[in-house]
Amino acid sequence: MWTHDWLTDTRTSYDTVAVAYADLVRGAIAREQYIRTALSLFADTVRTAGGGPVADVGCGPGHVTAHLHTLGVDAFGVDLSPGMVDVARRDHPGLRFEVGSMTDLRLPDGSLAGLVAWQSLIHIPDDEVPAVFGHFHRVLRPGGPLQLLFHVGAGSRLKTEGYGGHPMQVHVHRRQPEQVVSWLREAGFEVEAQLLLSPGRAASQAVLFARRG
Repeated sequence: MWTHDWLTDTRTSYDTVAVAYADLVRGAIAREQYIRTALSLFADTVRTAGGGPVADVGCGPGHVTAHLHTLGVDAFGVDLSPGMVDVARRDHPGLRFEVGSMTDLRLPDGSLAGLVAWQSLIHIPDDEVPAVFGHFHRVLRPGGPLQLLFHVGAGSRLKTEGYGGHPMQVHVHRRQPEQVVSWLREAGFEVEAQLLLSPGRAASQAVLFARRG
């Protein structure tokens, strides 16, 4: 089942857990005040700049995409896993979802008014992150906002079992915000703010707010 190709293993893993993962995160945004606040700020930024299409890259079952729609944002989802995209289309039939990879983001240059990548960067190896941020910069309009959510910490672990007890084969990478900020700046982004969730705990996360320079 598993290969030595991290991208293929990630796709297969999330195909396997798609339904269970969708059940787990359903309603999660409603329970998390700071998460809702971060998305509201992102939506306000997009609307203030005149609106336009926004990509939720690594959208999973589409719950973030759908929440952005409730905030008046013209969001669509992109995910590596066809299984996740199928679940997203099932749960949110009025929205657009497509299969794609942030490592080869097939969107026109300057076509997006904004981009979010929530908990999807965590499976990208360090040496691939600069190229991913290069794609994000390319597809955003000048001044377009970027918002990232990722696990805070150091090192990586291999996740072999996931949601609902299903088998997985994915590496989960934890990073310090300072490292991600450095990569963003090298890619041409202006980093405006960061939000730490549960700082100092094992489950700590960070939200970074940036704009395309």
